[in-house]
Amino acid sequence: MNQVSAIEIRRADPTCPSVAPLIEGNQSHGAAETAAESDHTFGAAELAQKDVRFYAAYRTGNSSQDVPLGCGAIKTLSDGSAEVKSVFVSEQARGQGLARHLMDHLANTARADGFTALVLETGSPLCPGYDAARALYERLGYSYCAPFDGYKEDPLSVFMRLPLTSAS
Repeated sequence: MNQVSAIEIRRADPTCPSVAPLIEGNQSHGAAETAAESDHTFGAAELAQKDVRFYAAYRTGNSSQDVPLGCGAIKTLSDGSAEVKSVFVSEQARGQGLARHLMDHLANTARADGFTALVLETGSPLCPGYDAARALYERLGYSYCAPFDGYKEDPLSVFMRLPLTSAS
């Protein structure tokens, strides 16, 4: 059975204690992989803002279904696009396609809600801990773009965009 087929992604409260390990894991990764001034990782308070929708992934069909395995969010931007934030998968769930599943869910949600594009900031090739993330985004059709929504050029950051059309 495909591991991802047994996953349910649903809206979640980023201040809920059950998702704290994911948010903290994402923040720890950001802090370890890049300089503080280049780390744009959101914490629970930022993910709880009204312009952010936070999602968590849960395994279905077993007793541990309320333990989230991964998370991701979209933040509404004023130009009609949405920013992908805080995509993170727990160590025990890595290698099963969950990050791709989360990214697909975020894109489908954003598309259904009428956003024109998804954009994101992630670590540059100078931050090897982000190599897998960049490779995933490239496979999903994201292309490199200029900084957006207040971000500035930074050698430790890259910016990516996925146009959202009915065919993307």
